[in-house]
Amino acid sequence: MFIEKSMTRSVISVGPDAGLLEARELMNRHRIHQLPVVDRDNTLIGIVTDRDLLRAMPSGLLTEAEAQREPERLAQLTIGDIMSRNVITVSPMHTLEDALLLMERTPVGAFPVVDQQGKLIGIISVRDLMRAFINVLGIHEPGTLLCILAEDKLGTMKRIVDAISEERIAFGSVLVARHWEEGKRAVFPYLLSSNVAHVKRKLEKLGFQLLNPMDWYLDRLPKKD
Repeated sequence: MFIEKSMTRSVISVGPDAGLLEARELMNRHRIHQLPVVDRDNTLIGIVTDRDLLRAMPSGLLTEAEAQREPERLAQLTIGDIMSRNVITVSPMHTLEDALLLMERTPVGAFPVVDQQGKLIGIISVRDLMRAFINVLGIHEPGTLLCILAEDKLGTMKRIVDAISEERIAFGSVLVARHWEEGKRAVFPYLLSSNVAHVKRKLEKLGFQLLNPMDWYLDRLPKKD
C-alpha cells in the first residue's frame, strides 16, 4: 500500500511571502491544520501549522499600548518568518505503514509528499491513513471481530481460515499480532456477519482459545504503579 495511492493530491499550500491572516483564512476555509510552504517552482521550503499562527497572533495579556502596535507588527510578518524549515516529508513510494509508524514517533498530523527533486506533489494526513486502513480492513461493512489465541507455527493460520470458510462466512480482513506469551500469536479475523456463535464454538472445539478483543487490548496497556 503505497502513499501515492492514498495521499491528497490537491494540496492547499502557501508562499513564504503570504501574510498570517491570509494563511489563517485558508486554513479556516479548507478546514485544515497545516499549510506546506512552497517557492515559485513548487519546491517545498517549510510548513506552517495553526499552532504557529496562534503563537504569532496577539495575546490577550497585552497592555493597551502593546495592543495598538499589534496590527503594524502583524502586517510586517510573513509566513516565511514563522514557518518551520525542518519539514518531515515522505516519498510517494513509502508505504502507508511507513507513514503510520513515522506519525507515531513524531507529533504531527500530516506529512507533505515530495518527489526526488523536492517538489510538493501531495500530502498524507491522519484522516487519509484512517480512510485507507478502513478500506483495507473492510470495517466499513458491518461484521464481528474475533480474537483467537493460536500457536505461532506453520499451518495454524490455514486451520483457522479453513474452519471459518467452511461455515460460508466471508472475511473482511485478518490481522495477526504478537502475543505476550512466547510461541503464541493473537489472530484477529473480521467476519462480515453478526451470526458467529457457531464459528466460535467450532474454533474452541478445534483447541483454539478465544479472547474478547477489547480485553486483549486492555491487557497490553502499560501497567500503572
